[in-house]
Amino acid sequence: MAGGSCTVAPWGQRHPAQPCLSSAFSVLWQLPLRCTQRMFASQTDGELKVTQILKESFPRATTIKVTDISGGCGAMYEIQIESEEFKEKRTVQQHQMVNQALKEEIKGMHGLRIFTSVPKH
Repeated sequence: MAGGSCTVAPWGQRHPAQPCLSSAFSVLWQLPLRCTQRMFASQTDGELKVTQILKESFPRATTIKVTDISGGCGAMYEIQIESEEFKEKRTVQQHQMVNQALKEEIKGMHGLRIFTSVPKH
């Protein structure tokens, strides 16, 4: 599912499509399989935007992977980033750097998972 809305229903029940829930907890625990299994051949607009911002903010990054984990709604993202800029920084500092880079985009999100690392040479 690339963008738009996703169907969220209590376990074992079906109902018409509705916009994604605003509660990150509800979205995580109630997303049906078909909402979480979207095609990954192309990124959503939100994924592309976040990726571009991170590329500009971390030019020495060797890996940047942004995944919309809300089923294409843009409510929650998972970010994996490997960059030399994180060298000699604690994990909390690395995550603060990512949060700072995405401060405007985060305002419209309900959740964000960040995984950072330094390239191993």
